[in-house]
Amino acid sequence: MTWSKQRTLFTLAGSFTIVGTALAAVVNPWFALIPALVGANQLLLASTGWCPMSVLLDRLLPKLRG
Repeated sequence: MTWSKQRTLFTLAGSFTIVGTALAAVVNPWFALIPALVGANQLLLASTGWCPMSVLLDRLLPKLRG
């Protein structure tokens, strides 16, 4: 089963948010920057239609195009 790019992006965003929040609570508050950057990326996607992570995924995993 091949995942769509959108499903992969949502999975990565959710994972980075959960891990970053947990690390900020347990290890160091500076890890709160990770979910903040994920949120900024989502705002960028919503406002411009462009996502840096999708460009990276296109280069690393060409089967996910579309």
